[in-house]
Amino acid sequence: MFHAAATPGVMISSQSLRLPLRRTFHATAFIQRRRLVPKTPSVEEAVLNILHNNPTPPPPQDGIRLILSCLARNEPGVISRVADILQSKSFNIESLVAAHTTTPGLSRMTVALNGDENQIQQAKSELEELEPMWAVLDYTHTRLVERELLLMRVSTAGPEAYQSRYEEWEEDDNYEQDNDLISASKKLRETSAHLRALTELTGLFGGRLLDVASDSVIIELCSKPHRISSFVKLCKPFGIIEASRTGVMALPRSPLYDDLDKKEEEELYEVDATTLPPG
Repeated sequence: MFHAAATPGVMISSQSLRLPLRRTFHATAFIQRRRLVPKTPSVEEAVLNILHNNPTPPPPQDGIRLILSCLARNEPGVISRVADILQSKSFNIESLVAAHTTTPGLSRMTVALNGDENQIQQAKSELEELEPMWAVLDYTHTRLVERELLLMRVSTAGPEAYQSRYEEWEEDDNYEQDNDLISASKKLRETSAHLRALTELTGLFGGRLLDVASDSVIIELCSKPHRISSFVKLCKPFGIIEASRTGVMALPRSPLYDDLDKKEEEELYEVDATTLPPG
């Protein structure tokens, strides 16, 4: 197809008209790509960036975290007597987990608390003096395997839905959900997006979904206490309805030995018979 030019008798094709436009478009895209290339920071800028993104250390606590493992007979009132002794020493009990062991009649209590390390020996001696107590183990400075179980119900409809629902329950006991505020399709898309995000977040922490309802899910997570606390903080924007934590359960790690360590240990405790007295 040809077009008439301003000069009489000269015809210009449409293909020749598109050529400058294509060149202009490619030149603009090339300039934009050059602008998107990140600038290499200087040494001062890199150091300031690292300092800015470095997390601040937590404030110092008054006491240290102590862990005791108590072996006692399975009798009524043992837990209350243990709690009374720790309370008399001004210990703040973080968690107390008691359960049966594989041996009939023997129970094990794992106590995690915060307090002064100097008073732990006094509390330990008083706990050992209890009649049903067999032994008290101090795991404060021991390498441990710690685990805690979390069961948490999280909203998949968003925190706004439950916040508005609670406000309506306070105003009127006969609460009826208002479907005019949010359409059904939009609500379904938001619920699916929240459910997908919670599933991915739970998988990253090694947990799993135990129950899925129309507007909430129940999550199970077994991990270290500080890791569970981090997971709870990340789930708060979704809207936590209720949560239950079992408390800390701990066992000491077994030491690792190799053949070289065994030989050195045998040589250390080997006794020369020639150095012994006669007889």
